[in-house]
Amino acid sequence: MKKIYFVFAILVVSICSCSDATLTDGPKEYLVLPEQPYAYDQLNLPQGTSPTIFDDFGFINGQPVFNGKMEVTPWGATLGRVLFYDKKLSLNNTVACASCHHQDKAFSDGKQFSTGFEGRVTTRNSMAIINPILQNNLFWDSRSQSIHDLSLRPVINHIEMGMDNLDNLVGKLENTDYYKPLFLKAFGTEDISPENISKAISQFVASITTNRSRFDISQKDGSSNLNSLEIMGMELFNSDKAKCASCHGGGNMAAQDGPNDPYGSGGGSFGSPTDDLKGATNIGLELDYADNGLGNGRFRIPSLRNIDLTSPYMHDGRFNTLEEVIDHYTNGVKPHKNLDVKFTDGHGNLKRLDLNSIEKKAIIAFLKTLTDTEMTKDPKWSNPFRS
Repeated sequence: MKKIYFVFAILVVSICSCSDATLTDGPKEYLVLPEQPYAYDQLNLPQGTSPTIFDDFGFINGQPVFNGKMEVTPWGATLGRVLFYDKKLSLNNTVACASCHHQDKAFSDGKQFSTGFEGRVTTRNSMAIINPILQNNLFWDSRSQSIHDLSLRPVINHIEMGMDNLDNLVGKLENTDYYKPLFLKAFGTEDISPENISKAISQFVASITTNRSRFDISQKDGSSNLNSLEIMGMELFNSDKAKCASCHGGGNMAAQDGPNDPYGSGGGSFGSPTDDLKGATNIGLELDYADNGLGNGRFRIPSLRNIDLTSPYMHDGRFNTLEEVIDHYTNGVKPHKNLDVKFTDGHGNLKRLDLNSIEKKAIIAFLKTLTDTEMTKDPKWSNPFRS
């Protein structure tokens, strides 16, 4: 029988063989990749959705500049997978992208706040990675408008990974045996650059998709494998009473933030037609926000797919359960002056959702049908390093 895994003489090596002294403490790890790359270019997206167009980019003074187009390729995303799980991308080789994005938690980390490369703690909850290729705005404050722009921000962040000099990162990777062959396969050159590091990570992150939940299956084959409580929840989710879908809309159940969408530059009743709301809104968590997000207490509206796996919730991880989240919308919304108009009566007065206990349970039951357990186990998104 043909073996699934193979050994590149220079690809499957001990991480401890590189020159970084701090890597010698702890067990040896080896990079193990399949003989042929996974079909990362075959994106499995929810019904009725299509990926945003990828922009290629260069770097000026360390910041990405958009120019041209690119796509997800099997070897590009394979390289990105290795980079995503490699702790050498942090200043002291202790933190990887995957340290805050765990596959079994839909690429969140289950913590209120995450721990960075020197034990420093982040100020916001680590967002799950949910069909990012469908999203126009990223991070809790929507400061990135593409996966490319996002990809190296955690790497250079002074709390998260601390690699503020990308030339130092290039030097580390050049001195690691398995990278040059991977860059050659991904980009046709062994040259390692910040641009190609970012492109590879972007391709891997873009390939992380979910469309195999019980809800998706029921939508695809037209059958109903949802029980009566879940169906009730689905109907409420899309109703004017619960208003869930008005924020978490479309096939990705996230902010609809395209050019003509209500949470994009369409603006609608949320602002003037020329305003770009960047997929963010104020849901009345506070009257006076210590963290103002994008501004005026507005934070990005996340996808609800795999929501049962990604607690705690909100930008500051204040809610541990879905029950607490629903209770906020029924009892806890505060009358902030910039509150989303969905929570007002049309005259600026606070109007919380009117849901009884059965309706709350139904919505939560429906939200749990959005869990894609296959995504959390798919080997193409798993850690390629083995002890």
